[in-house]
Amino acid sequence: MVELEWAEAVEQGFHLTAASSPSESRHAWIHRAPEHEVLALYRATRLRSNPVPSPWWLRAVASGRLRCRADGFRIEDRIHAFLSKRTGWDYVPWALDGESGYWEFLPSESTVSPHSFPTTVFPSDRHEGWIDVLPAHSGLSPEPVAVAGITRLRELAPEFEALR
Repeated sequence: MVELEWAEAVEQGFHLTAASSPSESRHAWIHRAPEHEVLALYRATRLRSNPVPSPWWLRAVASGRLRCRADGFRIEDRIHAFLSKRTGWDYVPWALDGESGYWEFLPSESTVSPHSFPTTVFPSDRHEGWIDVLPAHSGLSPEPVAVAGITRLRELAPEFEALR
């Protein structure tokens, strides 16, 4: 039953289709319930099944590497504030169940090949810079580039946008 309870906890409903920012896509129970309850249910679910569909910030909080959910929200909001001011970047709210959204650089999609994937920025718990970039590509996905925070993303954005 805990797996079913978790599936309901991450369920976004119909809100995602209209979300144009991370803050507009935070409607699931995991986004608004008391944080200690979210962590308790997440940990109980992980005991029964692994991996558990979950946002990057929850995995980071549960591991003790991120202080709290609000810090994760702040990181997502800062990425969005930066990329939404740049031409060509679109926020994509519909990620895998339980995951946070991501940003695509649409100009990079049409020039690599007919079946290409655009340069994509997404929050990550792989490292404590919390930002990964997947360069525009075709075929197999390359390894994501670890970016050490929003300041470094600002510095590297022109390079990532040049990958067409």
